[in-house]
Amino acid sequence: MTGLLIFAVLVLLGIAIWQLTKIFQLTQIGTTPADDDNSEVANDRDNNVNGYLMFGFVAFIYIFTIVALVKWGHFSLGTPASEHGPQYDNLLAMSFWLIFIVQTITQFLLHYFAFKYRGKEGKVAFYYADNDKLEFIWTIIPVIVLAGLILYGLYAWTNIMFVNDEDKEDAIYVEVYAKQFSWEVRYAGADGILGKANVRYIESVNTMGVDMADPNAADDIPASELHLPKGKRIIFKFRSQDVLHSAYMPHFRAQMNVVPGMVTEFSFIPTVTTAEMRQDAAIMNKVSNINVIRSKKSAELVAEGQTALEPYTFDYLLLCNKICGPSHYNMQMKIVVDEKADFDKWLSGQKSLGAAVKESQEKPVTPDVPGTPVQAVGGDSTAVMPQDTTKTVSQAKPATTK
Repeated sequence: MTGLLIFAVLVLLGIAIWQLTKIFQLTQIGTTPADDDNSEVANDRDNNVNGYLMFGFVAFIYIFTIVALVKWGHFSLGTPASEHGPQYDNLLAMSFWLIFIVQTITQFLLHYFAFKYRGKEGKVAFYYADNDKLEFIWTIIPVIVLAGLILYGLYAWTNIMFVNDEDKEDAIYVEVYAKQFSWEVRYAGADGILGKANVRYIESVNTMGVDMADPNAADDIPASELHLPKGKRIIFKFRSQDVLHSAYMPHFRAQMNVVPGMVTEFSFIPTVTTAEMRQDAAIMNKVSNINVIRSKKSAELVAEGQTALEPYTFDYLLLCNKICGPSHYNMQMKIVVDEKADFDKWLSGQKSLGAAVKESQEKPVTPDVPGTPVQAVGGDSTAVMPQDTTKTVSQAKPATTK
């Protein structure tokens, strides 16, 4: 609040100074000769200065563009890790090249003509009404270019978003569940079908609200880490418990909005395992640069008596790409891409939801003791309180106080 007040004071002070300056200029009207250099009427010298400044500005644009590409070009994502990734990258590269070429030509012409036709004393502008041929050219060229770009985009969209029935039969179904500010995943069991779910069924270890009355739900497998098999089609089902999120997997060129009250869907085939991506030259270079920065920071922390940072190791990540609240920046989940055999071994070691629910029901529960942790499924170490237990504790506390 103090910062906002200081900002408001500075803004008001700036406005006051600007108004005083205008008043001073008004007092000088009639006291300055018309041909004086301080006159507000532009002369040849002013026009020449502005013309050369236009040339200088276009040079700045080109120089900054080149420097930016050299200095920050390595921040691009690099090798795509999904089957549709190269097609997506091609579409993006085409768009960038078109923008770059058009921007380079048009910006040069804009600033060149501003210089060439700058005002000169005694020179009158030529009024050019219209030219049908010229207007046709600069209309039809963008139409053709954009039509080609849009058609290719629709072709890419169709290939990425639509899955054939044959592919669905052999696919792995995974539900990705978003909530402030974490992710949970659920794999379809041996039946290959995800059980129905609704937030009203959230209770105890059933943190995703799966309907345990659904016969397809018992063999579903919840997990706190997203594992994917290389070369296998994954069909994701996305749900949100609270607000609008966006499941963003940048290295797989995949993103889908996660909307409360509805199920959204996305599918792709991973093509590069985590171990293989760690050996990618661009990724190794990024990891090296990050660890140089972390080592410098660690030296500062150690000098202050704090613990040094651990070396960074590359991992695929599932991120939230919507500003969903104060901890949005920290809403992420590790993704591990394995060979099919390693994935099957990992999945077989996970506990099914039906077994987890049955085990939680058999365990003695002490709902009247605040802070009693409930073991989460899938190896998640986060302590979760059942909803009815939380209500009991919060309602009992005022009575105890009295």
